Amino acid sequence: MSDADAIAAEIARALEGGPPVLVATVIGSAGAAPVGAKLLVRRGGATLGTLGAALLDVAVREGAAEAFRRHRVHTCYLSPAGEDLGRRDAAPDTVQVMIEVHEPPCSLVIAGGGHVGKALSEIAALCGFRVTIVDDRPEYADAARFPEAERVIRGRFEEILADYPLDATTYVVAVTRGHRHDETSLRCVIGRGAAYVGMIGSRRRAAAVLQHLREEGIDPGAVAEVRTPIGLDISAESPEEIAVAIMAEIIMHRRGSGTGRALSS
Repeated sequence: MSDADAIAAEIARALEGGPPVLVATVIGSAGAAPVGAKLLVRRGGATLGTLGAALLDVAVREGAAEAFRRHRVHTCYLSPAGEDLGRRDAAPDTVQVMIEVHEPPCSLVIAGGGHVGKALSEIAALCGFRVTIVDDRPEYADAARFPEAERVIRGRFEEILADYPLDATTYVVAVTRGHRHDETSLRCVIGRGAAYVGMIGSRRRAAAVLQHLREEGIDPGAVAEVRTPIGLDISAESPEEIAVAIMAEIIMHRRGSGTGRALSS
């Protein structure tokens, strides 16, 4: 099997749930590297293929950990010696390399199928997340209500979420109809490896819920990682605006950067 075929096969496995991989492709060069050359980097640092120059391969491999962490797709500009030129691509020997992290789509588990849950489901699906809705009410846990969701599950929150598979690509948001159900949902998912756990509510209500969890003996470090009140501060009022604020925070968390400030400021 050629390197190109092997790289394509690993990308396919990654998209189907296998280990994520980073693929660097030369998309512009004045001869320092062949256009179209590819280098695959695995999480552990092992590589497959080459960009056509050892120093370029080293530069991409050294930056791979950050790209994996931020789930990045971007273009970098490198000198033939592997020096990062930032966005300065005017040098005649600049090599333009596209970096892509291939991985399964992230999943968003929404506990609560009310107005905020519905709006959040729609926005998350537009952003490429696989959405699962959990609610104990038949009129809200209805697939017809959530055509954009991958799964809609009806049942008690503690029964569904206690066994729900969570990993570093899973985001969980509690937006149920009351703090009791939110607390129950959090109790089932905290400390189980989800990338993000958040809960809607006022600061006072959130503090009370988190204190209850600590008093129950749940690891204080895990409790401290819960994002609540959830979302970025955009003075949101309607369910749709609240969903936008929540999704903005989730995206910022997933990318591992961002300030939440206006880009014009």
